[in-house]
Amino acid sequence: MSTPPFLTLPSCARALRVATTRGGFAALRAEPAGAVRGSALLVPGFTGSKEDFIALLEPLAAAGYRVTAIDQRGQYETGGPDDPAAYAVAALGADVRALSAALRAEAVAADGNGAGGRLHLLGHSLGGQVVREAVLAAEAEAVARPGGCGSLPWSSLTLMSTGPGPIDPAEAERTRLLVDVLPTMTLEEIWQVMQQLEEGGDRARRPGAEVAAFLHRRWLANVPQALITTGGHLVAAPDRVDELAATVAAGLPALVLSGVRDYAWPVPEQTAMAARLGARRIVVEDAGHSPNADQPAATAAALTAFWG
Repeated sequence: MSTPPFLTLPSCARALRVATTRGGFAALRAEPAGAVRGSALLVPGFTGSKEDFIALLEPLAAAGYRVTAIDQRGQYETGGPDDPAAYAVAALGADVRALSAALRAEAVAADGNGAGGRLHLLGHSLGGQVVREAVLAAEAEAVARPGGCGSLPWSSLTLMSTGPGPIDPAEAERTRLLVDVLPTMTLEEIWQVMQQLEEGGDRARRPGAEVAAFLHRRWLANVPQALITTGGHLVAAPDRVDELAATVAAGLPALVLSGVRDYAWPVPEQTAMAARLGARRIVVEDAGHSPNADQPAATAAALTAFWG
């Protein structure tokens, strides 16, 4: 999971719920003080939440972007049902499409069809495969329209610390273990086991008391079925890069961004994915699986350069 470096919202940001045709989603929203250059939708990964992007809000807003970071269905403050179908990647992708439609409508109402109406889509980790699903579904729908044409609602796509298919075998083994115990253990029991396993880790890298309490609270707020379904996806995810490459080639600018190390998908695998996509590739120095939390200033600079 990502560990946010702090929890206090900057003055440019607020918490809200975004209403969509698929229900409401808990979100953090940052607004620029001046002219709006565009909007961005940030989608977190497995066991994550909108707070994973908290350190990006201020620098992205300062660069002129209206930023919305969300909790996916089943995560933290969004919640969800016990139905496994609600957490299939196709269903989560449909959520992203509904969120995108709502944000686009907001932007157009506020700014017209100029630069402020542009929407940039970013997915981190599992969120990267969810936004990929959203883009592919939107492209398939556009092709199916009379005349086989139609525009996508996004001006760009960023895949952050994600990969073409299943997660690394070592991480997959840990994820399978989690999926196996979720039906028989409570989230609190699993949390206590995880804390025991981390006792021998680097104490200097442990979060402070406020962030640690938040991580505990967020973990307990997960819908267990969401963890089971999305965890199952991560260990057996299909490779849909070639399909996405066709959409990128048709005119959707794409960026593959990661840190210099990654436990979930090896960095060389992400570089190879970028080449297959014909996407821009950026590696953030001194960052791991969550460059958004490890090096937010450098990550924000990379994103604004790409979006611009």
